[in-house]
Amino acid sequence: MNAVVVAVIVMLILSLLRVNVVLALIIGAIVGGLTGGLTIDQTIEVFTSGLGGSAEVALSYALLGGFAVAISTTGLPNLLVDWVLGIVKKNGDSKRKVLSKALIVFSILLMACFSQNLIPIHIAFIPILIPPLLMLLSELKIDRRLIASVLTFGLTAPYILLPVGFGKIFHEILASNMGNSGLTVDMNDIPAAMLIPTAGLVVGLLIAIFFSYRKQRDYTSKEIVSLEKVIYSKLGIVFSILAIIGALAAQIILDSMVMGALTGIVILYISGAVKWNDADELLTNGMKMMAFIGFVMLAAFGFADVLKETGDVDSLVTQSASLIGGNKAIGALLMLIVGLLVTMGIGSSFSTIPIIATIFVPLALELGFSPMAAIALVGTAAALGDAGSPASDSTLGPTAGLNADGQHNHIWDTCVPTFIHYNIPLIIFGWIAAMIL
Repeated sequence: MNAVVVAVIVMLILSLLRVNVVLALIIGAIVGGLTGGLTIDQTIEVFTSGLGGSAEVALSYALLGGFAVAISTTGLPNLLVDWVLGIVKKNGDSKRKVLSKALIVFSILLMACFSQNLIPIHIAFIPILIPPLLMLLSELKIDRRLIASVLTFGLTAPYILLPVGFGKIFHEILASNMGNSGLTVDMNDIPAAMLIPTAGLVVGLLIAIFFSYRKQRDYTSKEIVSLEKVIYSKLGIVFSILAIIGALAAQIILDSMVMGALTGIVILYISGAVKWNDADELLTNGMKMMAFIGFVMLAAFGFADVLKETGDVDSLVTQSASLIGGNKAIGALLMLIVGLLVTMGIGSSFSTIPIIATIFVPLALELGFSPMAAIALVGTAAALGDAGSPASDSTLGPTAGLNADGQHNHIWDTCVPTFIHYNIPLIIFGWIAAMIL
């Protein structure tokens, strides 16, 4: 049996059984390596060497965590939370409560979307902004699976569609790898090609909001000490905004999340918005906040390297190609399903593109797909699984904030809901895009 399929299934089953995601990834990698013909020593060696590939990612998350904590000391998160609470506390009837819920959902959605493109701090804002809202969410009986779905949408849809911030990185990786595989594409065509697949994410979000999780869900109200009350000043808020702008500019110009986060932190320190003596403590707290996510990403890179070493990723694609028989409809569907399997295991759409583009691009051209359809296929196949994977930062981030009081399960309350509402529509709309473009 194909090692990739076996490894992903083992990892997913263990995760569904509530085994720690890091352990599930390690065990899945070992099983996949042995299934793919590697010895136990080879599997461990490849897994261990693969950990180094995520060093930059881990450092980026650590600094982003420090940046987020530094921002929190200026009072900007408190200002946002107080603004929401001020409106909600004015309620007195059921209609006002409905409007309050809508405001909370919209505000979280807006912040999540901004975190990918406009304010490139990715998931670092979640452990800062969400925990202070948990008691309010519990009092309003808002289903946290809805909030997880909203957050994951905001962490995925913007970078898939918009060539700004993390989206610029995604589009560049997509264009360069497709070019290396024999199809030169204009980056300006990528947003148009990914518009229909992104529409699938929008449909999934609307289903989650208006149907799946519109009913109330009971939670125990718990006081959470995660964000100290800060007396914010106008000057501190101004410098926070300048730091965010500086971080965005540095990331775009230098093409580095590390330098972006570092620039934001330096601006906060030089401006005096954050005391220099607090630098060490803030960075340490930020690293602690992102530690679990960092460990999962480390394990995910090792897992991915083991799968690559077996050679079964290529064989999985090749076997799928042999089943197509020149049928474009079947070919598009199989490519999307293979992308789903690969991304679910790796947990990163960015890392999936180089793996699948080498085979998918020649196959798409051979089947007669247009360049726009090929972009939609490769881009959607890479993005598939990012929403529902236990190892994806798009699911780990929401869980980090929503489980601050121990009432939100990573697999059943984040991964399963986001898989259903985003991966299934992505397959459908990605297939439609491939067939009509």
